[in-house]
Amino acid sequence: MSEQHLGLSQLGRDIPAPTDPTTAVLERVPNPHEDTDYLTRFTAPEFTSICPVTGQPDFAHLVIDYVPDRWLVESKSLKLYLTAFRNHGAFHEDCTVGIGRRLVGLLEPRWLRIAGYWYPRGGIPIDVFWQAGTPPSHLWLPDTGVPSYRGRG
Repeated sequence: MSEQHLGLSQLGRDIPAPTDPTTAVLERVPNPHEDTDYLTRFTAPEFTSICPVTGQPDFAHLVIDYVPDRWLVESKSLKLYLTAFRNHGAFHEDCTVGIGRRLVGLLEPRWLRIAGYWYPRGGIPIDVFWQAGTPPSHLWLPDTGVPSYRGRG
């Protein structure tokens, strides 16, 4: 099935990075296994945004897990969407929860969680966790694999 047939506008094309997450295009494709519960994980260890007060860069390690229903997120569009935060001013909680909500709105998954492990700002790391729905009880949900911040300890 071609990208054009799926109605995709970014996959297989030279697309400039979007500069604003509110206008970045997130795309989805049909789930070929919608009769099966399985976990899909995206890890973005170099996520960046901008502090809306100081203008300084913020860095996070994001882990997005979801159990798809009818739709899968198209991964190139997700990468471009996450890149759009690079110059976007928002607090850690707003970025993390906003990404989760946008994905839930697009995909209507059976379950989704996002973990945002933010590197210290002012000496304090901020970790933000959000989920939509209840994970299927029979599905293996691995740990996010990101250790809590330990500093020099």
